[in-house]
Amino acid sequence: MLTRQDIFEGLQRLDELAREHGVMIDIAIYGDAALSLVYDIREATRDVDAVVNRHLEFLRVATAKVAEEKNWPPDWLNDGVKGFLSEKEALRALPGFPGSPTAGLRIYTPTPEYLFAMKCLAKRPEGINGSHDISDIEFLADHARVPDVEAALRLVESFYPANQIPAKARFGIEEIMQRVVTARARDDSK
Repeated sequence: MLTRQDIFEGLQRLDELAREHGVMIDIAIYGDAALSLVYDIREATRDVDAVVNRHLEFLRVATAKVAEEKNWPPDWLNDGVKGFLSEKEALRALPGFPGSPTAGLRIYTPTPEYLFAMKCLAKRPEGINGSHDISDIEFLADHARVPDVEAALRLVESFYPANQIPAKARFGIEEIMQRVVTARARDDSK
C-alpha cells in the first residue's frame, strides 16, 4: 500500500528524473490517489491511477526505476482509469507541487465535480477490492456542492452522455444522495 507521503515522494522522484532528462510531462492523477493528495482522506492506496499524453516510454522507464528504488510494485503508477475518463474533463493543477515550466512533472487532478461524476459512474460496492466509492461519493457531494439527487444526476450527465450511465449507477446515485440529503437535514436541525 502507498501512503500519501509515498505517492508524493514517488512523484517527486519522477519529477527529478524528468528534469534530468529535460522532458516535460503533464500527468493527470485520479481516484484514491487524487483523493489522498488533494483532500488527505485516504490513508493508503494500492496504486496511482494516472494518464499521461506524451513521453510515455520515458515515463515507463522512470516509473520502473522508482518502483525498483522504493521496492514498490511495478504497476504502482498505471493507466487503468482510462475507461472512466470523460471527453469533458475538468482538471486543475495539484496544489503544493512545485512544477516547472521547462522540464519535470506538471500534475493535475480532477475537480471535485469531475471526481464525483467519475466515482458515481464507477460505483463499486464498498469494500470490494478495497473500494471506497460510496463513501467517496458522499464526501465529494459536499465538496462539489451537490444539493440533491437531481443535481447529482445532472452533474454526472454534464461529463458523461446519459446513455453511457448504467441504470445501476443511476439507482446508486439516487440512493447515496438520498442518504446525503437526509444526513444534511439531520445535521442542520441540530
